[in-house]
Amino acid sequence: MNTNYHFTEEHNLFREGLRDFLDREVQPNIDQWEEDRRIPKELWRKFGEMGYLGLNYPEEYGGMNADFFFSVVFLEEIARCFSGGFMITPSVQQYMATPYIWKHGSDFLKEKYLTKAIAGEWIASIAITEPGAGSDVANIQTRAVREGDHYVVNGAKTFITNGYYGDFLVTVVKTDPDKGTGGVSLLVIDRQAEGVSARKLKKLGWHSSDTAELNFDDVRVPVENLIGEENMGFYYLMGGLQVERLAGAISAVSGSRLALEYAMQYMSEREAFGRPINKFQVLRHRVAQMSAEIESTQAFIYHCARLHTRGEYAVKECSMAKLLATELSDKVTYQCLQFFGGYGYMEEYKIARMFRDSRIGTIGGGTSEIMREIIAKMVIDEHQYDHAKQPKPTAVAGEAANDTTIQLPNKKNGIHMNFNEVVDAVKSRADNAPPLGNTLKFKMGDEQVILDGTGDKNTVSTEDRDADCTIEISKEDFGALLKGDLNPMNAFMSGKIKVKGDMGVAMKLQSLLS
Repeated sequence: MNTNYHFTEEHNLFREGLRDFLDREVQPNIDQWEEDRRIPKELWRKFGEMGYLGLNYPEEYGGMNADFFFSVVFLEEIARCFSGGFMITPSVQQYMATPYIWKHGSDFLKEKYLTKAIAGEWIASIAITEPGAGSDVANIQTRAVREGDHYVVNGAKTFITNGYYGDFLVTVVKTDPDKGTGGVSLLVIDRQAEGVSARKLKKLGWHSSDTAELNFDDVRVPVENLIGEENMGFYYLMGGLQVERLAGAISAVSGSRLALEYAMQYMSEREAFGRPINKFQVLRHRVAQMSAEIESTQAFIYHCARLHTRGEYAVKECSMAKLLATELSDKVTYQCLQFFGGYGYMEEYKIARMFRDSRIGTIGGGTSEIMREIIAKMVIDEHQYDHAKQPKPTAVAGEAANDTTIQLPNKKNGIHMNFNEVVDAVKSRADNAPPLGNTLKFKMGDEQVILDGTGDKNTVSTEDRDADCTIEISKEDFGALLKGDLNPMNAFMSGKIKVKGDMGVAMKLQSLLS
């Protein structure tokens, strides 16, 4: 795939250097680490020395302050080491746990924990899931009760990557059990703190990584280890899950490409009935289909990465990317294993490990079912999402974290703009837009706003007169247009906008509202 549009010469040089590092320090040892069920911690210090654990972090904390496409390169390359267990450890460190300290933590937390994580001296984990609460963050049972200058934490977590050999835990706790999602906080808890115990779990795949069940028994955590504000943890989480899912998608499609390359090499060497098996049409067409799907999915993921680089909160796109890439990974590793026949079932062939490792992709970071529900809410129910900054007073116990965002009002629950606010908003847009060249009326029931752009500048009034084009729209939907929560073309296609008169004038609405 031609990636010049997305990657500069600096990105390509970084990829070459990283691949050389992995070839020297990782690839020769993967099989042993899989047997040992552990990766030596000194490896992560080497990662830190190379700057690989702080790619997008500020230089003041030891980071490289690089753009996100350096992380795209990083995630693609660590996914090409034939070990999901190796891949997940630095992924959790850099894209799932420490971002909360960087974005919301105090200077104290950044200095104590973030700098050591970037240097590879300490390994981080994110502790969310509980035995009785997976995606439903509002129903977590781990409690943190404030006593003076400490929180006393009691509860349990499970399926925690880096939770056994790691050094600290970004832990989701309930600080106000009566407030549902509005009573969740994030605490940094030292893994070796008194009262923290861990049991290493045996897994189907990801053997070289450690996954733990954790228990907290009267663990005393200094108040200064609170990330951000108390009871704001749910909203911090909602702001961080998109990059986690995007990272998972990047790794999944890169792993799919590696599995296919590995299988194609085998197919070129394995003969049956007197010819290489890559000459059999049925197998060739499977390869062609998988290649097409890998290329297409990767192109969409790069689009999502570019949206993220621009600072857009791409909930729908990242959910789609995670869904498509992880489902594709399961499909590709399954079919590639089939190409190997009986040998694919043998552990000495890496496709067996890739098949096992891939299976968790559609579960972790939000299951495929949750991804589909998020997408369905957006494309069917027209839910709109924005960065979560403030708590919602309507959050209730039992509210699932599936949306990963705070819902903005839409037509179903009303955008509360009175008519004077609508007029003022139109005036503000009109003043900053070039003359329209026509007259345009927004008809909202018994009220209307006229935009006259036939002069040197646009003028706005509320008089009821004819116009070159009349747009009939509800006040709620017009408020959504002005807020940018409703796209003019989508509104027209869905019937929310009815146009009378010159359609060419209506087409100028997009530029007026941009």
